[in-house]
Amino acid sequence: MNLRFGVFITMNPGYAGRTELPDNLNALFRPISMMIPDYGLIAQIYLLADGFSAAGDLSKKMVKLYSLSSEQLSKQDHYDFGMRAVKSVLVMAGKLRRKYPDQPEDQLLIRAMRDSNVPKFLEHDLPLFEGIITDLFPTTETPTINNSLLESAIGKMLSDEKLQFVDGIRKKIIQLLETMTVRHGNMLVGSTGTGKTTCARILAKSL
Repeated sequence: MNLRFGVFITMNPGYAGRTELPDNLNALFRPISMMIPDYGLIAQIYLLADGFSAAGDLSKKMVKLYSLSSEQLSKQDHYDFGMRAVKSVLVMAGKLRRKYPDQPEDQLLIRAMRDSNVPKFLEHDLPLFEGIITDLFPTTETPTINNSLLESAIGKMLSDEKLQFVDGIRKKIIQLLETMTVRHGNMLVGSTGTGKTTCARILAKSL
């Protein structure tokens, strides 16, 4: 027997889609209770590693944003304000920091939080989310992103398919692209006839 070898099973049965460990397997292991991790400290370390000098203040605001969002926004199956969501924002913030080193750090974090979350929110939750960001960053102005090249391509592809170039579809196509840059797996959710397939197809053709 190799005494340096150990087996550890991490379980989260309360999470959607997970199951309990079978009793015959459970009997072979000793249970250990786990604590909720310190999101603020984890976020601060990630931000420091990506070159954010104000990582302490920004990590506190980011954790507060997720805490308030989980309390104030409506409860939806596809909403996630846990560690996984925090990590995806931190990854995006790091990419933006490297891409735009001269831009203010709070603007980069706001953009990362918006780009990671806005595409999945229902329409009535958007004003609440924007309100929370404004409360946490009252003096910060977020610069608009220039997507003119992509938007002109989207307009052409929609025209080729005899579809109208409305603001809603433009936003959703760009949000889909932004989501795909930070997540490996993506799902378009909505009722029949709301333009899910059109979004994906037009984005592919536009790119």
